[in-house]
Amino acid sequence: MSLHGKVVVVTGASGGVGRAVARRLGAEGAKVALIARGEAGLAGASVDVGVEGGVAKVYEVDVADYDRVRQAAQQIEVELGPIDVWINVAFTTVFAPFMKISPEEFERVTRVTYLGYVWGTRAALELMRPRDRGVIVQAGSALAHRSIPLQSAYCGAKHAIKGFTEALRTELLADDSGVRITMVQLPALNTPQFDWGLTRMRRHAQPVPPIYQPEVAAEALVFAAEHPERKEYWVGGSTAATILGQRIAPALLDRYLARTGVRSQLVDGKPPSGVSNLWEPADTDRDYGAHGGFDERSHPRSVQTWLSRHRRLVTTGAAGLATAAALALWSAAKRLP
Repeated sequence: MSLHGKVVVVTGASGGVGRAVARRLGAEGAKVALIARGEAGLAGASVDVGVEGGVAKVYEVDVADYDRVRQAAQQIEVELGPIDVWINVAFTTVFAPFMKISPEEFERVTRVTYLGYVWGTRAALELMRPRDRGVIVQAGSALAHRSIPLQSAYCGAKHAIKGFTEALRTELLADDSGVRITMVQLPALNTPQFDWGLTRMRRHAQPVPPIYQPEVAAEALVFAAEHPERKEYWVGGSTAATILGQRIAPALLDRYLARTGVRSQLVDGKPPSGVSNLWEPADTDRDYGAHGGFDERSHPRSVQTWLSRHRRLVTTGAAGLATAAALALWSAAKRLP
């Protein structure tokens, strides 16, 4: 499905992955509805979409509020037309050991990062199901399969999104619905999450290396919107390794992360930024953009993502090579005395 001229909703569009997705959709010629809280970030995202060749409308909404999300969806249909694709990206987090996160903070992360996806999905389905068409894309994480220390609230939400999405997919299939839903599991990314996430640590937070640029995630999410027949896409070699490692040796990963998980998420010699977007948007007066502070250490592309997108071609090629090797061995065996 080409997204040119299509109406696409992006939550969390003011910064990070959502911002990169919005820019990519602009280049596709889509009509992009930008949902987030931060005024400066939303304004910057709107400019990005227009510069790339798309059309953008801004909706200042907290995704934790279902009524506001539903109202925004209805307004989008009036102003831009029927929604073709809904991409859930918005989240917030707290970097801290579980017992240093207050109940109110944990609930807030859950309401935004998990229920924000549920409310966005519900608002989209209310409009898509009567038309029997549409695509919903969930921006996931390798942490939806394998949790790590200091991110209990975020990991719990990502696991919940995966479970919710799988349940909903079976319901849509049971109804023979034309609405499709897919999930894209992402790696560690260089986004402002590590500049504006609330932290209780004494050192600045960082993504667990290897780190990828948000454009890698944006490319995969847009591809998933165009090809929603797959239930799940994996982005980055680290995501594939994490998911497969969890399937094969979860207890070994427990011990490894207990030893290295905290240290790998902290920057030596750099204090926290002191900024937090948990309760209020951090990008009201400042536009953070798509990238965080780790450009020099981040990969602009992923070979594994290409393999995931072209799985059928790769499988066919591997089968062809295996057949050729078998024929060569058989031919060589025939020549033996």
